[in-house]
Amino acid sequence: MTLQHLLIAFQVIAFLFAISLHESAHAFTAWRCGDPTARMLGRVSLNPLRHIDPFGTVILPLIAMLTHLPVIGWAKPTPVDPRNFRRPMRDDILTSVAGPVSNFLAASAAVVVMAVISVSSAQGHAVVQNLSRGYLSETNSVLMPLSLLLYEGMQINVLLGVFNLIPVPPLDGSHVVRHMLSDSARQVYDRVGLIGLLLLVVAGGRLLSALMAPVLNLFNAVLMSI
Repeated sequence: MTLQHLLIAFQVIAFLFAISLHESAHAFTAWRCGDPTARMLGRVSLNPLRHIDPFGTVILPLIAMLTHLPVIGWAKPTPVDPRNFRRPMRDDILTSVAGPVSNFLAASAAVVVMAVISVSSAQGHAVVQNLSRGYLSETNSVLMPLSLLLYEGMQINVLLGVFNLIPVPPLDGSHVVRHMLSDSARQVYDRVGLIGLLLLVVAGGRLLSALMAPVLNLFNAVLMSI
């Protein structure tokens, strides 16, 4: 297996973990806010089989990887019944942002582990420094595949977190915005959401890259400073 094949395999693993964490965070938060629907359906789980959506989890990411575009995709939506929430507006917002927050926490954890690898040995330092500068280096050290998996996990979790915070229905960020709108404006907002989402998937690569850049640059700067 070449390094490029390993990279693709790690991207798949990281993506499946990221979406499973994301949807589990939605399900768990909804349950804690009073709605047990997703938990009863087994969605508080890191098992990706419980969250896979054929198009969003399989077809779209595969196309993205084959065309060297950012790995954009989504899992099967977590079922939520807002009627069960104790405080509907607050709990809907908390449940929605829990997914992206979980991804940013996972990305931060990956950076912490890579920082430990970097200070553990000269070889570990070289591997992490190369990755943070965008270089893939061949080495027999077990630190290389481990660091590569962590780095891909960091990038994909940042991508998923940023993507879902964009205020386009039905993405998570829209749940914050829609509570600020009147009933009539909310109906229009929800109707045009699908069109906006399709445009974002088809032509939003540059926008996503621009939105991701500050977070990725911060994490890379942390790694390069160690």
